[in-house]
Amino acid sequence: MLFPDESELIERIALALIQRKERMGTAESCTGGLIAAACTSLAGSSQWFERGVVSYSNEAKTELLGVPAAMIALNGAVSGEVAEHMARGLIAHAPVDWALAVTGVAGPGGGSEAKPVGTVWLALLHGRKPVRVWKELFPGNRHSVRAQTVRAGLEALCDALEDRDT
Repeated sequence: MLFPDESELIERIALALIQRKERMGTAESCTGGLIAAACTSLAGSSQWFERGVVSYSNEAKTELLGVPAAMIALNGAVSGEVAEHMARGLIAHAPVDWALAVTGVAGPGGGSEAKPVGTVWLALLHGRKPVRVWKELFPGNRHSVRAQTVRAGLEALCDALEDRDT
């Protein structure tokens, strides 16, 4: 398995989604599809994983997920507003019940005083209802920031799926 640290987490997500008869998808920027790759590393994931969209550029966020260019211009691509809209766009365009979106500054360049390297926004939606939109500041190099983002997103999804109120 490519993602041994996440294997138990992915198995729990798979079980919960199958039991709920629900499917998920991802809208990823800074992770470049690593969350989708982690999910699909489990055999049989086609039962519960529908699709992943890698929207690395601002244009892709607009064209593929419907994030308004004005929103990106106003808030920056690395923002809670954009992360949530990425997830909303996936829900609107794909047959998924759950959408996990991530956008951030993985480094080593691209950071600023307001958004240093390691700044990541994540959004988790169930249907059209936001479950959680949150910011993380992960330490380390590009590989570490991306790995921590994958883990944080999967943990939040697993927690939400195992919470009987969502």
